[in-house]
Amino acid sequence: MQYNKSYFSTLKADLPAGIVVFLVALPLCLGIALASGAPFFSGIISGIIGGIVIGMLSGSKLSVSGPAAGLAALVLAAIHTIGDFRLFLCAVLVAGIIQMLMSLAKLGGIANYFPSSVIKGMLTSIGILIIAKQIPHAVGYDLEEKGMLSELFLLTEDWHDLFLPFHHIDTGVTAICLISIAIMLLWERPFIKKRVKSLPGALVAVIVAVVIAEVLALNGSKHLIEANHLVTIPAADSFSSFLGFFTTPDFNGFLDSKVLITGVMIAIIASLETLLSIEAVDNIDPERNVTNTNRELMAQGIGNTISGLIGGLPITSVIVRSSANIHSGAKSKASAIFHGLLLLLSVIAIPSLLNKIPLSALAAILLITGYKLCNVNVFKGVIKSGKYQIIPFFTTVATILSIDLFGLIPSLKGEGLLIGVIVGLIVAAAAILQGNLKNSYYFHKKDHQDGEVITIRLSEEVSFLNKASIRLTLDKLPENSTVLIDAGNTKYIEYDILELIKEFRDIKAPLKNITLTTVNFKEVYQIENNHSVSSNH
Repeated sequence: MQYNKSYFSTLKADLPAGIVVFLVALPLCLGIALASGAPFFSGIISGIIGGIVIGMLSGSKLSVSGPAAGLAALVLAAIHTIGDFRLFLCAVLVAGIIQMLMSLAKLGGIANYFPSSVIKGMLTSIGILIIAKQIPHAVGYDLEEKGMLSELFLLTEDWHDLFLPFHHIDTGVTAICLISIAIMLLWERPFIKKRVKSLPGALVAVIVAVVIAEVLALNGSKHLIEANHLVTIPAADSFSSFLGFFTTPDFNGFLDSKVLITGVMIAIIASLETLLSIEAVDNIDPERNVTNTNRELMAQGIGNTISGLIGGLPITSVIVRSSANIHSGAKSKASAIFHGLLLLLSVIAIPSLLNKIPLSALAAILLITGYKLCNVNVFKGVIKSGKYQIIPFFTTVATILSIDLFGLIPSLKGEGLLIGVIVGLIVAAAAILQGNLKNSYYFHKKDHQDGEVITIRLSEEVSFLNKASIRLTLDKLPENSTVLIDAGNTKYIEYDILELIKEFRDIKAPLKNITLTTVNFKEVYQIENNHSVSSNH
């Protein structure tokens, strides 16, 4: 009951914020459905569930959930690979169940174990995939959209066929896309953004696109936007026919390995996206609330389970909608719930109006979204951060694109994201191991002057990954030297490392007549401080 009171007490702020989030979410729900190769109604369903169901269950007051652009490439490839949308819904259901199990297993902190270089590589690849997949819709060549970029070009003996897609460019469709992009870029300029905070650029672009399409139709222009280049949402004439628009999963998918693998992939990527988004939301929350990540995984799992059961797309917490919610002055979860109710009302009351939206306007929104994920600044930031970030990042990107964009390994089609992340993790781990073998623990005899005290300062976290380098350093210490091991900076030293230091103290140091002093070790480590030992003692 406490939540209800807080909802009503902040409605004055939450209702306007909910309207803004609805205006942001509506074109995104349609656009992500388009990018996913799924029915437009599915995008709206997941937006409704993300708002109402997850909005009520989530522990975050300001996060807003819905269909995610980050999953669009995976969903498109999965539907194409599985071959049936109802079987794909079973994969969404599996993902929801896995997320609930992850919550019960207290895996809300799982994102902390994924290197940022690999996560950035995954998101960058998603951005590139979104851009590549939306180009056909942007130019009106969406009748024969292919799953792979290599399939977009019909390779035959005649090299002129390379340019075949460019022969299908629809001038009217392309013009609407370019105008939509220009509007959204203009809307990002500070002098406009400050004056119309509550009016999203994507919505303005869609409205202008609809007006242009209607004007072309009224004037009978040769550049008329044909029906197959417009949104198609079914319109209900009764409540029973409206219920008929929902799609149930084919439960035979539980016996299909492709469906189960897809469900695991969705669960992993959706959970990572949600946890990263939640962290970002908590950072920009004016009240600095800290969200219970295990509760969030449970809410997302329930949401995805329901979405899979009634025909929706996979759902995550979405930073675009969440930041719009915060910047619009939302105070509680009521704004997210209200935006979900508005999405439900729109698909019931104004489907005919939604069906006037050109696909190229939605493609423009997704092109901008994709660019934000993979722009030049992302690459610059990674390059500046050093080789241990560069190598896993580019390995992840190259692996994902080679499989899901260029189709270099046809048998793995649609699994590029998961394989790319796994390969990125392996490379990142290898880079860490290599770095630990070459870090400052290593002792070079030629640099040591007789009589100098050799100081070994342990780092903040000393784990088994450091074992090889510490052993190598201790073994290379010269005879008759004086050594200081300082644990002043450490918060944690693994048991194996402590045993290694004790072995050196009790056996190896006396054998080599090394005078050893240990300082700043915590009592729990059971290594005496200010303890000196040599063969003379």
